[in-house]
Amino acid sequence: MGIQAFSDYTSTDHDQLVWKFINEHRAALASCLDGMSEQEARAQLVPSKTTLLGLVKHAIFVERVWFEEAPTGFSREELGLEATPDESFELTDEDTISSVSERYRHALEVSAAAVEGKTGKDIFRGNRRGTMSLAWIQLHLLRELAQHCGHAEILREQIIAARNN
Repeated sequence: MGIQAFSDYTSTDHDQLVWKFINEHRAALASCLDGMSEQEARAQLVPSKTTLLGLVKHAIFVERVWFEEAPTGFSREELGLEATPDESFELTDEDTISSVSERYRHALEVSAAAVEGKTGKDIFRGNRRGTMSLAWIQLHLLRELAQHCGHAEILREQIIAARNN
């Protein structure tokens, strides 16, 4: 798991740079499941509900909140989403590495379609917090992805270390 280095450090296109950082973090989070068994992906190594599989499942919730709820104004209930972020970490028996990974890929496709042709200056009016710019959403998403990539990195280290014991 890791985030790829930039190759162009001279770009001044803010939106392009923000999306590049977001997409690198999305890919890094998705890759936290690479090489993990189903049991390892579900391993609860901390007191919270945080697991590798739960982190990716939560990322689906995050994508859907920001790129389905915010632009459309549909409620979380109407979208079939959990009511709270904490609930989005909860795993069911049907959640597998394959199923969650596929749902994450689909959520990313929906997110991309929602922002097609938009810039950070565009406004989304449908979030329950109120009106917000796409720039705010981008930065919030980047912050959240970076945090969860860090969580995933630590959990992977613990899981891999346990294999060697």
